Amino acid sequence: MTKTLWLLKSAICVLLAAAGLAATLPRVVHAQAWPAKQPIRLVAVFPPGGSVDQVARILAPVLQHRLGQTVVVENKGGASGSIGTAAVASSLPDGYTFAVVFDTHGVNPSLMPGLPYDTKRDLTAVSLIGTGAMVITTVASSPYKTFADVVNAARGGGDVSYGSIGSGSLGHLAMTMVAKSGQLNLVHVPYRGGGPLLNDAIAGHVPLAIGSIFLFKPQIDSARLRALAVTTSQRSANLPDVPTLAESGFAGFDAPAWWAVLAPAKTPPEIVKRMNEEINAALKVPDVAQKLAVQGIVTNTGAPAAAQTFIENQVDTWAKVVKANGIKAD
Repeated sequence: MTKTLWLLKSAICVLLAAAGLAATLPRVVHAQAWPAKQPIRLVAVFPPGGSVDQVARILAPVLQHRLGQTVVVENKGGASGSIGTAAVASSLPDGYTFAVVFDTHGVNPSLMPGLPYDTKRDLTAVSLIGTGAMVITTVASSPYKTFADVVNAARGGGDVSYGSIGSGSLGHLAMTMVAKSGQLNLVHVPYRGGGPLLNDAIAGHVPLAIGSIFLFKPQIDSARLRALAVTTSQRSANLPDVPTLAESGFAGFDAPAWWAVLAPAKTPPEIVKRMNEEINAALKVPDVAQKLAVQGIVTNTGAPAAAQTFIENQVDTWAKVVKANGIKAD
């Protein structure tokens, strides 16, 4: 081979290699650039003060430190979280808009057939932040000392009323499952949020109330309310002496509240993966874990695929309950 031909072939190889490298550059630069472009929005899909808002605000400063980019919490509440979720679903999938959602996200598709987004198709799971028990309570002066007392009363020919934060809420659906499986006469009294429910529960205006541990625990600790059972398969660390519904005669019962972070469906997988890793790291920070534990949240540090599977299972599970019992939204 002549020196000229050898030099020509070498030059061609260099050019081909450079072309191949150039073809990969946009993806590499894109991944490295994120999140240098602009602030990241965490859209809390409920108003300020609730658990979704608290989760977003607990995570935001840690994520901001780890990502080196401003993280802004934006509350966009209404319609059981569907308004804020719709806003995120329609946002640019560029890694700068995420939703922090509650368990209503798994119920809304079956309660609100006119949603402006497809829960499974238009959003992708980034992280399951964690799960938490709901607790069934009664006023301290109530004759119900255990959930077995409730069962006996609700099978004895009379009705037992219970309040939840609203029709179609997870508490409503969980108690509907309990009533059906135990053949109990339980009558639902829907409230418009945790505040009104808590007030009537303390006053004894409603015999039973179901809601988050975060909502009821201060009143349980002060002995104004009595906790009868929790809805998760394991006892809650916040209420270790309170039995589960499974322990109370409803084998296999498990209806956790849950919180998750979502992104628009076409968000680049490398960004979803990075955000998941940073959230997982944030959840391991002792101060973060402690603050979430106060909310009654057991943190989860799984991968996006596991979060997606969990959420889709929740959507399918509660769709069956809603359909079988003809449950309608408020």
